[in-house]
This record gives sequence, C-alpha cells and structure tokens, in this order.
Amino acid sequence: MPKVTKTTKKTEMASRATVSRPRKSSSLAWEAALIAAARAARNNAHAPYSRFHVGAAVVDERGRVHVGCNVENASYGLTICAERNAVAAAIAAGAKEVRGVAVITGVRPPGTPCGACRQVLAEFGDDELPIWLAAPTGRATKKRLGDFLPEAFRFKRRA
Repeated sequence: MPKVTKTTKKTEMASRATVSRPRKSSSLAWEAALIAAARAARNNAHAPYSRFHVGAAVVDERGRVHVGCNVENASYGLTICAERNAVAAAIAAGAKEVRGVAVITGVRPPGTPCGACRQVLAEFGDDELPIWLAAPTGRATKKRLGDFLPEAFRFKRRA
C-alpha cells in the first residue's frame, strides 16, 4: 500500500494527504488510498441545509492527494462542491494537472459530479481522467470524465 501521511486542522477547509507516486503494480492500493482520503474528507462537509455530505480527493501529476468537502451557505449559490474544493486545494499546492478523482456521497448508486465540477475537472484533466464514485462503505465504480462530459469545452491556449 502506498505511504500516506495526513495533517488536519479544524480551521482548514480541507486536509492534505500525500500518497507516493502510483506504480502499475500498486494501482489497486493507490485507488484505495484515494478513495479513503475522499471518505475521510466527507466527514468534514458543512451541509446543514441539504444534509448531503460529499467528500472528494484528487491526485496530481506528482502523486500528491488533495481533498475537499462540500461547504454549503445559506445563500445557496455560494455553496462550493467537494470536487471543486479538492481541485482548488491541488492548485493552491502547486499542482498543474489532475490524474485521478474520487467522489464519495451518501447515496446508492453514488452521486456524480455536477456540471460545474465536470467542467472544472476538464480544465485540469482529459477525457480519460478516471473518476471513482462510491458510498461511505462498499466498492467504488470507476468511470471516465468523458463519460460525464463528452466533447468538453476546452480553451486552446496560445503558445
């Protein structure tokens, strides 16, 4: 299993975990660590209005795992999804790409990223970006970003 170190502070919106760079031979352990990080993040969700707690974890190009949870607000439009919080944590830590995503919801079948989250994931990953969906317990289902957002809008940057 990959080495996982984790630091948490009550005042932090998301905790940070570091997972050693995945190897082909340890892909199941790497996936399990990503899913476990998302499950742990779900426990920190602030969802007093919907009671729909979500945890997410993304792994960046250096093998680091960044987590997020949903944070609701009385002004619903200001609510931030777990997936976008995880991506924001990754970018704040210096990540340039997202190589994998895990999303944990409390429903079966597990919920999927919303449209806004799909578009944000498309900014930092391609159509083959793996997304694992799971409930708080049990097995995860693996999908691709392209399954959820075919023909995603991507701005071509000029060199």
